[in-house]
Amino acid sequence: MSSKTKIVVLRMKELIYTAVFLGLAVVLITLFLIMFRPKQDAQAPAQSASFVPGVYTSSITLGSQNLNVEVAVDADRIQSVCLISLDESITTMYPLMQPVMDDLAQQIVENQSTQNLSYSMETRYTSQALIGAVDRALEKAKVRN
Repeated sequence: MSSKTKIVVLRMKELIYTAVFLGLAVVLITLFLIMFRPKQDAQAPAQSASFVPGVYTSSITLGSQNLNVEVAVDADRIQSVCLISLDESITTMYPLMQPVMDDLAQQIVENQSTQNLSYSMETRYTSQALIGAVDRALEKAKVRN
């Protein structure tokens, strides 16, 4: 009866290295899972804003002339957004104003917000200026408690 017993000799140094590398692997996998998981929308559902019904304006200074943005609101909805006092010199010098405002106005009325609007990179500065003016007009329209 011969039994072939095998004796495995482990060194403490090898066990410690293995435990450290396993710990690092678990930490890395956890970090990757946290970093690359699908993001939840942090925004709460949009609550309907309360407005004082009326027509509110805000202006943008373009060179030496003012361009007015008009926002019409009901008690809880944005009804329309448009440009007023659109002078011929403004349309000549800034030809993107009216088309960009038409596009943004449609999105603002549909979304009832100036958040998450889409516009092209070519019109980003014009769009941002117009959105800022609309925000200022809506700020005037909000109900103060």
